[in-house]
Amino acid sequence: MHSQCTKPDATCERGLPARRISLRYHQIFTMFSSSDQHSLRKVLQERIAIIDGAMGTTIRTYGMTEADMRGERFKDAPKDLLNNGDLFSLTQPDMICDIHRRFLVAGADIVETNTFSATGIAQSEFFVEDPREHGGRKDPDFYQKILENKFLNDLAWEINEVSALQCREWADNVASDDGRQRFVAGAIGPLTVSLSNSPDADDPGFRVVTFDQVREAYKLQTRALIAGKVDTLLVETIFDSLNAKAALVAIREVFDEDKVELPVMISAAVGRGGETMISAQTVEAFWNAVSHVNPLSVGLNCSIGPDLMFPFLSELAAKAHTAISAYPNAGLPNPLSPTGFDLEPEDMARFLGDFAKNGLINIAGGCCGNTPEHIAAIAKALEGKHPREYALELAGAR
Repeated sequence: MHSQCTKPDATCERGLPARRISLRYHQIFTMFSSSDQHSLRKVLQERIAIIDGAMGTTIRTYGMTEADMRGERFKDAPKDLLNNGDLFSLTQPDMICDIHRRFLVAGADIVETNTFSATGIAQSEFFVEDPREHGGRKDPDFYQKILENKFLNDLAWEINEVSALQCREWADNVASDDGRQRFVAGAIGPLTVSLSNSPDADDPGFRVVTFDQVREAYKLQTRALIAGKVDTLLVETIFDSLNAKAALVAIREVFDEDKVELPVMISAAVGRGGETMISAQTVEAFWNAVSHVNPLSVGLNCSIGPDLMFPFLSELAAKAHTAISAYPNAGLPNPLSPTGFDLEPEDMARFLGDFAKNGLINIAGGCCGNTPEHIAAIAKALEGKHPREYALELAGAR
């Protein structure tokens, strides 16, 4: 197994468009065949697949500083970057690859790219001056300029493609070592803007961004992840169903325009009452809103711990005709805990084991607060457990 992560060539580190690194990686990595890309469906019928844990939580255990985040390339960035975890794929690739390696060795079948906020819209929070600081406001005109910003477009593409290639390399390395195929999920997270709600209580009809603008941001992300050789696309931590709808439309358009097809996974974040966090849909309403996509899987992640997730996961499993995923937070936030959350690895293993005993899941893992040690415990607890049964012919991309 390699001890160092493969880095993009020097031209990329000087800030040239990341699209120019694609040819190099085409020569290094072999494109999975269509049957390989879709063999994850078969795995989900045979056993409970393990998805990895929290990238952000695990990054914090490495003690990175603002200077580590910036590196030489971003040393003059105008804002603090330390919370921009996706950027570590470019400035600290060895750390990110080590995290992927640790999750894979811990037992993860599916490893997510470090691209949760890798759209131009999300990255603008770290690189563009906020007009509200000078009496202005963010609005569709502002975000149109963001979408036309070459630096942000190139940065978003680079983060997505490089992050995917890092995952691809280590998924293949570990699979080569132990003979078990691993899968790379292109992580597509929520945005810092909402299509469902107005930020202005005095103007409830106002939206800072349009549906088409969100769709365009997600199309670039989707194309870059596919260029990075992901096996599936994961639209996750959905708290605004309309934002998610824009992501799903973007994915479908890319598939149709580029003549490519990958499985799509979908996962929502729900509150204590079981509603999506901003659009306030019930679990059933959420499923009805996304079922037309015919996803490989649908599930719940983040926002709540496994104890609170159980009844909502049960409801989703009763409604959905596809694979079910669950990767909850490690309980409630706890500033005194090394991970920032309450539950230890053995606690998560027990709760996820209960999900399996009740026939609720096909994919299991952890979100915030879940380290490689948590994933190892979950993988051990679920080994040999039967997956939830569902109709294979109804699942997956159309």
